[in-house]
Amino acid sequence: MDLTIRVAEPGEYALLGGIIAEAYLGDGLLDGPEDPYLLKLRAVEQRAAEAEVLVALDVDGSVLGGVTYAAPGTVWRDIAGPDEAEFRMPAVARAGRGRGVGKALVRACVERARSAGGVRGLVLSTQPAMLGAHRIYRRLGFAQTPERDWEPVPGLRLMTFRLELRAPS
Repeated sequence: MDLTIRVAEPGEYALLGGIIAEAYLGDGLLDGPEDPYLLKLRAVEQRAAEAEVLVALDVDGSVLGGVTYAAPGTVWRDIAGPDEAEFRMPAVARAGRGRGVGKALVRACVERARSAGGVRGLVLSTQPAMLGAHRIYRRLGFAQTPERDWEPVPGLRLMTFRLELRAPS
């Protein structure tokens, strides 16, 4: 597949925010268009200033999806420990689904975490309904970590996964 993964550019932030919001809404992962989490999903400019936002581009340059990679020490980590990186808000536009875009975005996060000094694991939180994403995570070696499952708001249970990057010494 001809696909480019790179850091998102400012001119792509609004489009990417829309793609992410539409993916979450379209997949029924939010409580409708008034869900307050939509503001966070659309806030690509803020995430790009405080973490690393990656974008997936088709061969013609069209944006197919994106993800936020949060290295140790960045504010966009929810569950990561001091020696872990985390990725958040992965989303693929309808036009990119079934083409390996989601897997490519996760692999880009894995590569960043592996190349970072001192990072022993890569973690994420996901909704139980995101079964397609769970398959990608498992295929790439992530293991479910139910002891870390949590509720960011009452009634919204998130599952967690972790990829071990370096064996403990």
